Amino acid sequence: GSEMPLFSVPKEVAVGTAMLGVAFATGMLAGKKYPLVFGTPKSSKSIIGKSNPLWQYILDHSLREHPILKKLRLITADHPWSKMMVSCDQAQLMANLVKLIKAKKVIEIGVFTGYNTLNMALVLPDNGRVIACDINEDYVKIGKPLWKEAGVEHKIDLRIKPATQTLDELLASGEAETFDFAFIDADKESYNEYYEKCLRLIKKGGIIAIDNVLWSGRVLKPRKDDLATQSIHHLNEKLHRDARVNISMLPMGDGVTLAFKL
Repeated sequence: GSEMPLFSVPKEVAVGTAMLGVAFATGMLAGKKYPLVFGTPKSSKSIIGKSNPLWQYILDHSLREHPILKKLRLITADHPWSKMMVSCDQAQLMANLVKLIKAKKVIEIGVFTGYNTLNMALVLPDNGRVIACDINEDYVKIGKPLWKEAGVEHKIDLRIKPATQTLDELLASGEAETFDFAFIDADKESYNEYYEKCLRLIKKGGIIAIDNVLWSGRVLKPRKDDLATQSIHHLNEKLHRDARVNISMLPMGDGVTLAFKL
């Protein structure tokens, strides 16, 4: 394939990115108690904010976006739930990891409009596959025409049903330890279950990326009645001592943990 063009984000787009993904939405979602930058608690010494020229510099000097990815991102920005979209810099990292480990089989749990799905499909070999799991076809319909336009529709196996069901089907059909990469970004209460099933499906040396691990700072003081935050916090604690994987928790977007299966 040809080299992807370097895409520089105009300032008006960058400023408007509070709509685009959790990297930019976290500050709004957290409110005054946990004003966030890159999904991490913001201190007075923090140097990078979404209105800071340094953040613009990062985008200008690192983001490369395929023209059809850009098209899908801008369409998604107009969606009422646009804050659910993975941040563009984070999606680029996921694609780079997929390429780095020469992945052929990928699981994505939580598709939304399919921006991250498209990003990964673009770097997979022609016989590569993304098993894309979601329960809402309406959101996915936004991205599907652009998957086709990008010529990668054949690499995406969309399963509209509860992800646990799809993961169980993959395990039952003998696909344990045959996947290279998994991305988990769906209902937080099920995160532990998704992680455990993905760990069985991923081969040794494979990577599981878990999104929203900082959850707009709410993990600092999880309320007893907040099941989503409790689930993320418990999984974070479990991952820290899980001897089956090596981990890195990155303050990117709303926080993403990379778990490398040993």
